[in-house]
Amino acid sequence: MQEAELHDLSDDADYAASQQEGSASMMRCDSSKLSTSSETEGAEIVYLKDNVAIHPTQYAFERISGRLKLIKQGSALFMTWIPYKRQSTNAKLSEKDRNLYPIRAVPFADVRSIRRHTPALGWQYIIVVLSSGLAFPPLYFYNGGVREFLTTIKQHVFLVRSVEDTNVFLLNDFQNPLQRTLSSLELPRAVPIPSMPSAPVLPRESTSHENQERTDVGISDLFRESHGNGFRPLERRKSNQSDDYSHKPSDDAEGVAVQSPVAPDPVEFDKLSLVWGKPRQPPLGLEEWATFLDSEGRVVDSKALRKRIFYGGIEHKLRKEVWAILLGHHTYESTYAERKHQRSIKKTEYETIKSQWQSISPAQAKRFTKFRERKGLIEKDVVRTDRSLSFYDGDDNPNVNLLRDILLTYSFYNFDLGYCQGMSDLLSPILLVMEDESESFWCFVALMECLGPNFNRDQSGMHSQLFALSKLVELLDNPLHNHFKQNDCLNYFFCFRWMLIQFKRELEYEKTMRLWEVLWTHYLSEHLHLYLSVAILKRYRGKIIGEQMDFDTLIRFINELSGRIDLDATLRDAEALCICAGERGADCIPPGTPPSLPVDNGLLYSQQDEVL
Repeated sequence: MQEAELHDLSDDADYAASQQEGSASMMRCDSSKLSTSSETEGAEIVYLKDNVAIHPTQYAFERISGRLKLIKQGSALFMTWIPYKRQSTNAKLSEKDRNLYPIRAVPFADVRSIRRHTPALGWQYIIVVLSSGLAFPPLYFYNGGVREFLTTIKQHVFLVRSVEDTNVFLLNDFQNPLQRTLSSLELPRAVPIPSMPSAPVLPRESTSHENQERTDVGISDLFRESHGNGFRPLERRKSNQSDDYSHKPSDDAEGVAVQSPVAPDPVEFDKLSLVWGKPRQPPLGLEEWATFLDSEGRVVDSKALRKRIFYGGIEHKLRKEVWAILLGHHTYESTYAERKHQRSIKKTEYETIKSQWQSISPAQAKRFTKFRERKGLIEKDVVRTDRSLSFYDGDDNPNVNLLRDILLTYSFYNFDLGYCQGMSDLLSPILLVMEDESESFWCFVALMECLGPNFNRDQSGMHSQLFALSKLVELLDNPLHNHFKQNDCLNYFFCFRWMLIQFKRELEYEKTMRLWEVLWTHYLSEHLHLYLSVAILKRYRGKIIGEQMDFDTLIRFINELSGRIDLDATLRDAEALCICAGERGADCIPPGTPPSLPVDNGLLYSQQDEVL
C-alpha cells in the first residue's frame, strides 16, 4: 500500500512544517554521516523517516507526528523518535502532553521485539517492545517505510522473524548466552551487550567515571532534537565543553542510558540453557499423522510434515511407517497400495542379493579373502552392538543374526564400499524400529546413500565434514577456534565419532532415534549435524578454554560427554546457530560434504531469509 499516494497531507500542520525545512528530501534510508564530537566515534544516521506519528487519542487529527531515526554508533544501534513542535495554535494537546511521548536514544540491546501491523485500510504501524516487557505507543508510518525500517535494522543487529507469528520480529534475548557470545564476535547483525554488574568490560572500553560521562555527553548530543520551527542540524559539541555539559544535561538528554559492550562469560555460558530456538513439541502421533495423508495414503504436505517432525519427533509406534518415507525408501506421493506393492517387490530383490553370499561354500570362501575378512569383521561387531537393549541381548538372539545378515547382504549390494566399523551402529536402530529384515535393509541402503562417504577408505567424507565444522566454529566462536589452533586441535578429530555415526554413542537410545528423525527432515539444513556439533562445543567452551585442554585431554572430555548431552536444548541451540550463520554458514560447507540425506533442493526450506 503506497500511503504517500493515497493520503493527502497538504492540510497537516506537521507535514507542512517538515516541508518548510526541506525535510522531505531526507525521507530516505541511505547512510548520512554525522560528526558531533570525538566521543561519538563516527556515529551515523542509517535511517531517517519523517511523518511517523503516535495517536494518543482515537481521533486522527490529534495525532502527534515526528521524525524517526536509527543511529549507529560504534557497534551499537539506537532508535529515537522526536515529535515536531506544533505550529497550529488550535492544537488540543498541550506541549506538556506532547512531551510525554518522545523516544530518546533507545539502544536495540534493550529491545525484545517489533510487531508489524498492516491493516486492510489505513496506515501501517509498529509496536516496539522492550526486554522489560514495556512497549512504546504504536508508531504510524504515514508515508510508508516500515519495510525499509526493518531492513535497516536487520543490516545492523540480529533480527529474526518469529516462527509463531510472522508479523513479529525478534531481536535480542540477553538471557540467551548464545546471542551474548555471538555479539562479541563482530558477526553481522550481532549486537552489543548491555552492561551487567558481574560482567567484565571489553579492554577497549574505558571504565573510568570521567570517560563514561564523556560517552554520555556524546550520545546525548547526538540524539538532541531542536524544538524550534522545523529542524536544525545537529550541532557539533566541542570536546572542551563536554565536562560542563555532562553536569547540565538538557531535557532532551534525560533518560539516555549508555551501556558498554561486555565480553561473554564462558563459565556462565556453560551453566545457562540456550533456549533460543523454538520450543520442542510433543512427538507426532497416529491421529495427527492421519491428518497429513489423503484418503489413499499420500502425504499431502511434505514440508509441513517435515517441519512438524523437526520440532517434535515421532511416537515410537509410528516410526516404522514414517521412517521409510523420511529415508526415501517410499516416496511421499506413494499410496497405501503402492507401498504395499513395493514392499513385496523389494523383499524379493533383497532375497536375491542375500542368496549371493549364502550360496558361497566353505571351500569357495577359502579362496575369497575379501568375503572372509568382511564376514569376520561383521560377526565380531554385531555381538558388541547395543547388547544392553532387550531387543539384542542374550545368547543366540535372532535379532543379532538379522544384523549380521543385513550387513553381509549390504556388503554384496555395495561391494566397493563393503563393510566398515560403525555401520552396525547405524543399522541397529533401523532394525529395532522396522522389525522386518527386508524393510530394514532398504532403509539402511537409503541412509547409506548419504552417509556412505563417511566410510570411504581415504576418509574424504569425514575430512570434508570436519573441515566444515572447523570453519563453522571459526565463524560462530572465533575465540574457541583460536584455542583449538593454539593447541594443535584444528583437525577436529575429537569430533570424529559424532560425524561418523551421527551421535549414536553420545545419546541414550531413544534420544538417538529422535535426533536422527530430526536430521532426516532436512528442515533448515541438510547439515544440521554440523551445527549440532558447534552447539555442543559452545556449550562447554568455558571448560575447554578455561582448563586449556590439549588434544588428548579434549578427546577424553568429549568421550565423557556420552550420555550427558541435553538433546532438546542442543537442538534449539543448533537451530539458532544455523539461522544466525545463514548464507555465511552454508559457504563454510564444501560442495559434496556428506549431508544427513541426499540433497533435494525441493525439500529444503528456510524459516529465516524471508522478505520483510
